[in-house]
Amino acid sequence: MGKLPQISGQELCKALEKDGFLFVRQTGSHKIYQKHSEEGGITIPVPVHSSKSLKKGTLHNILKKAGISREKLGFLIALLLH
Repeated sequence: MGKLPQISGQELCKALEKDGFLFVRQTGSHKIYQKHSEEGGITIPVPVHSSKSLKKGTLHNILKKAGISREKLGFLIALLLH
């Protein structure tokens, strides 16, 4: 398992959208994303504070709730760069 990348909230939002999450609304500086599956729905708030990098713990918790591994996040970020 590699280290978590340093990414901003905006970059994470783009990666979540690539993974099938839909932007629902924005409350203050947090964008709310949802994804519906057979097991139920997942709602994830993502803090978007200009171009600041997300803290490791915040990023880890968002990925855990979204069911995205570190490797998959790396793949999604690579897709965004192309």
